[in-house]
Amino acid sequence: MNYETILQEIYQEAKQLPSIGNVAKTIPELSKINPNKFGIHLTTISGEDFGIGDSNEKFSIQSVSKALTVALAFSFLDEKVWERVGVEPSGSAFNSLVQLEYEKGIPRNPFINAGALVIADMLVTNLENPKNDFLKFIRKISNCDTINYNLNVANSEKETGFRNAALCNFLKSFGNIKNDVETVLDFYFHQCSLEMTCKELAHSFFFFANEGNTISGEKILLKSQVKRLNALMQTCGFYDESGEFTYKVGLPGKSGIGGGIAALFPKNFVVATWSPRLNEKGNSELGMSALELLTTKTGMSVF
Repeated sequence: MNYETILQEIYQEAKQLPSIGNVAKTIPELSKINPNKFGIHLTTISGEDFGIGDSNEKFSIQSVSKALTVALAFSFLDEKVWERVGVEPSGSAFNSLVQLEYEKGIPRNPFINAGALVIADMLVTNLENPKNDFLKFIRKISNCDTINYNLNVANSEKETGFRNAALCNFLKSFGNIKNDVETVLDFYFHQCSLEMTCKELAHSFFFFANEGNTISGEKILLKSQVKRLNALMQTCGFYDESGEFTYKVGLPGKSGIGGGIAALFPKNFVVATWSPRLNEKGNSELGMSALELLTTKTGMSVF
């Protein structure tokens, strides 16, 4: 498969599409990003790298980080994770409070904000120095020591994160947040502020495509655990547009309102895209189109 040529074709075709969508407005710091940025990076299972466009420019990965926090929690809590968060698609907006009321404080899945806050609480409980330890984990799985939090983004989220604060307090009222609410929110805002390039993001997700082994060969999860998290990304990774992504693209993946998407074809490749223009569901319009082109041109998807 000539991935270099295919990525060039995708990049040129995607750039010709109408400029639809807007950068995220809910976090002031993200609204400053140039909306026309666009990058793609693909890493094969053998470790070959192919990038194009703005694929080496760092951006805030936002909710893409939720796949990485749940992987870390799953690595030491295993099935206990699912005692406090579900594995079902929500069918609601990622920051909805409605379902928590009638489902008694158990979030539908770890990729909506409520579920990610419960996962953050688990990490705060189990990590000695949560923010530092999580950053070390990210640097390990990506094989990159320069990845860091963007403190301006983290502070911007803290200043405007009223709905997340409401979710966290609501979860606390049901007993599903064990730690101090402010501590959990602080960790959550930092995890979302992680900055990576498309290449670094693709490398971070490599273990999802490689039966739990990182690009440097370190074992992170069991093969059976990776299978479960890939299934979750397939059904829940794109908020209430997950069905649409599965229909058009056919890969497990996770999106974020920073405009990033990480997706993978198990035992074949990992791909990351970045384009800050979001559709009404909060997913990157151009990124989703590029990934649809990728699976169409290669004929490679999980279906």
